[in-house]
Amino acid sequence: MGEETQADDGKVTLKRKITLFNGVGIIIGTIIGSGIFISPTGVFINTQSVAASLIIWLVSGLLSTLGALCYAELGTSISRSGGDYAYIYTAFGPLPAFLRMWIALLIIRPTTQAIVALTFGHYVVKPFFPECDPPQDAVKLLAAVCLCVLTAINCISVRWTMRIQDVFTTSKLLALVVIIISGLYYIGIGHVENFRNAFDGEYSAGNVALAFYSGLFAFGGWNYLNFVTEELQDPYK
Repeated sequence: MGEETQADDGKVTLKRKITLFNGVGIIIGTIIGSGIFISPTGVFINTQSVAASLIIWLVSGLLSTLGALCYAELGTSISRSGGDYAYIYTAFGPLPAFLRMWIALLIIRPTTQAIVALTFGHYVVKPFFPECDPPQDAVKLLAAVCLCVLTAINCISVRWTMRIQDVFTTSKLLALVVIIISGLYYIGIGHVENFRNAFDGEYSAGNVALAFYSGLFAFGGWNYLNFVTEELQDPYK
């Protein structure tokens, strides 16, 4: 993502094409990704408790909110694109910033995107194999195609990227609304058996840590808008 223009003084700067709605779409679209549809399984499997799962979701949300508020302050105080790299560079210098960017490019971002793409591939292929697991080769191939197409679109046009982001964000929000309404209806008609003995479960340190990992993974993405601060039309808004 990123289109450049050259100012009168010869300095190359990024075009400010991302609106407030687009910025909100980036945050929501990144947080509400494939993780929200797979992480609940990880949280519950590791705790074996409905009540503990809800508490872990609440704490994960609070921690993510605190991080997002801190990043909002950083984004308005240091109005440079780059996110973590820009802030670490300003605070600690070029070496720690380079190491953070190196780790992000080689380990953190590729593995995260691979998980999201594989989840997408699994969901797309699964309807064709309702009674068995879909073939992994098909899932991996579809995931690779998805990554390549989205990478190309991000490189070609910020405007097209924002349009696709807005469409998929809206779709994911609608899907979540349907899930929430269906769940509330199911509870409303009397199916509350899962809330009996809600605190019975597995509470070992390792299991709770893995449950928190799944919960925080679902909330991940609250820092992504700061990577394109210089492309926002009004970053303070």
